[in-house]
Amino acid sequence: MAEDLVKEKEEEKTFAELGVCVELVEACESLNWKNPSKIQAEAIPYALEGKDLIGLAQTGSGKTGAFALPILQSLLEHKSPFFACVLSPTRELAIQIGEQFEALGSGIGVKCSVLVGGVDMVQQALSLGKRPHIVVATPGRLLDHLTNTKGFSLRTLKYLVLDEADRLLNMDFEKAIDDILKAIPKERRTYLFSATMTNKVNKLQRACLRNPVKIEAASKYSTVDTLKQQFRFVPAKYKDCYLVYILTEMPGSTSMVFTRTCEATRILALILRNLGLKAIPISGQMSQAKRLGALTKFKAGECNILLCTDVASRGLDIPSVDVVINYDIPTNSKDYIHRVGRTARAGRSGLAVALVNQYEVEWYLQIEQLIGKKLEEYPAEEAEVLMLLERVSDAKRMSQMKIKESFTNKKRRRGEDDGEDDGERRHFKNSNGSKKFKRNQR
Repeated sequence: MAEDLVKEKEEEKTFAELGVCVELVEACESLNWKNPSKIQAEAIPYALEGKDLIGLAQTGSGKTGAFALPILQSLLEHKSPFFACVLSPTRELAIQIGEQFEALGSGIGVKCSVLVGGVDMVQQALSLGKRPHIVVATPGRLLDHLTNTKGFSLRTLKYLVLDEADRLLNMDFEKAIDDILKAIPKERRTYLFSATMTNKVNKLQRACLRNPVKIEAASKYSTVDTLKQQFRFVPAKYKDCYLVYILTEMPGSTSMVFTRTCEATRILALILRNLGLKAIPISGQMSQAKRLGALTKFKAGECNILLCTDVASRGLDIPSVDVVINYDIPTNSKDYIHRVGRTARAGRSGLAVALVNQYEVEWYLQIEQLIGKKLEEYPAEEAEVLMLLERVSDAKRMSQMKIKESFTNKKRRRGEDDGEDDGERRHFKNSNGSKKFKRNQR
């Protein structure tokens, strides 16, 4: 049975006082990590003792450092290739975790390989051929390499980390996770970290934890105190107007706008651009290079509005986000926690606004029930908002025409790249020799 930790430490400790070695303390200082976060302060001592961990903490609270530092310290003592594997539900999060391992391990010669879809497998196989210490991967691509890359195995693995464990342990990844668990040693340390966590025994047993220490550095489903949360009930036909109104009321702020579909990110980005706003979309239908390019532009401030699906809601550390707008209310209320966790990170303040139409009330009420409080109403005079209606309608009409024109041109250029992820659509031949497509679900 997992041990529950309920005490909060009153005195703020240093990384050295937690038992972190000198080399890694210096690495923390170089990253401007002055003191451990709550989850780090509670998790690191147990991890250094060799315990399995279940870590529950608010997003933006330093979960990556909580598992990376103990792994790197153990690696210093027993340096060997394929020492640890970190599984992530999204490509962008995997890349970010890899960057953090490399930054923390730069002074001790740590080699890290990131395996995600949408990137050439041959290049990844070459990276694995250099026998990295740390492998960070999405489940599908890791399984591809375990199956197809000659000479690659994780038989010597010492650490397995499941980041955003609630999603990794759900049915979407069940088969891939099961196959990976069969390919790695049973004698290992296992860490599960997430902002939200289910306690179903069968899921934890499947992940093969042994007498784990359960660390709750937050209430089960919570948001940070520095986050101001508001909602606005809006007619569905005026939702675009309210979005534009909110964004124009906060000029210069960096905003993330969450939608339910990839198509919505694209058309909303076009609408906002037609109105003179610096917006860029990111979704699973974009190639990996375009997704990373969009994130880079947003982080650099070239665009201050990011239109995104839930592909961007998990774990991404974009410190300067001021506002999160839920243009579409998530059907899974736990996704709300991850979305609004993109702002008010590491002690900073932030604002989250939910636009709720008549079809989304039930999902919104589930969110209020989950977080245990009613949200404030976002202040806006409808008459003032609807003054934007004509301009927004014109911008939407122009955007729809552009998308239709783009679609027509793509049909004419059959055989050229249509913007799907590399490797996300695979060619197969029917018995008559004609091509058909199968979408890769990994």
